[in-house]
Amino acid sequence: MAGIVAVVLLAEAFGIGALNWFLGVIVERQRMSLAGLDPDVMSASSKVGGLVFGLYFALCALVALLVAVRDRAPAGFGRVLLISVAVVHGLLGAFTLSLVGWQAFVFMVVMLGLLVLLLVTYDRDGGPAGDASGGAPGAGGDPRVEDEPAAGPAREAGASHGGAGEPQDGDEEPQDSVPAQVTQPVPTTP
Repeated sequence: MAGIVAVVLLAEAFGIGALNWFLGVIVERQRMSLAGLDPDVMSASSKVGGLVFGLYFALCALVALLVAVRDRAPAGFGRVLLISVAVVHGLLGAFTLSLVGWQAFVFMVVMLGLLVLLLVTYDRDGGPAGDASGGAPGAGGDPRVEDEPAAGPAREAGASHGGAGEPQDGDEEPQDSVPAQVTQPVPTTP
C-alpha cells in the first residue's frame, strides 16, 4: 500500500510541477497582467511555485517509498511530511469539489484516506500492526507486551526475595499524599 501511495505522490509531483510551469509559460507568452503586476514576475513565480510544490510532493513520495521498503512506520521529519501532505490533500479536496468537480474531489479524498491509512497502519515499534489477541511468543500479537514469568510454587506461597517479613511491591497499603478533607455543603437558600 505504501508503494501505491509513493507512486501516486510522484505522479502528482510531476503533474503539479508541469501544470504550474505550463501556466507560467502561458502568462509569459500572452503578456498577461493581473491588477498591474509584471507578467515576468507572475511567470517566474508560477514556475518557481510549481518546482517547489513538485519537489515537496516528490519528497513525500520518497518518504512513502522508504516506508514501503523498510516496512516500518515513518518517524520524525518523515512522519511530519506525510501528515502535512495528508492535510494538503484534504484542503485540495475541498477546493477541487467547488472548482473542478466530483472526480477530482474523489481522487483527493481517496489519497487522503490512503495517507491516513499509511500513517496508522504501522505501529511505533516497526512493521505492520499485528494481531492484538496475543498468542504464542513470536507469533504476532502486541509487540509491546513481554512474556511474564510463570508463577511458581514459591511465588504462590508468598516467599520473598529479601526475607520473610519485608514488604514487596503491592504488599503495602496505598497511601494518599494529601490527607482527605471532608467539607460540609453550604446551604444556598437563606
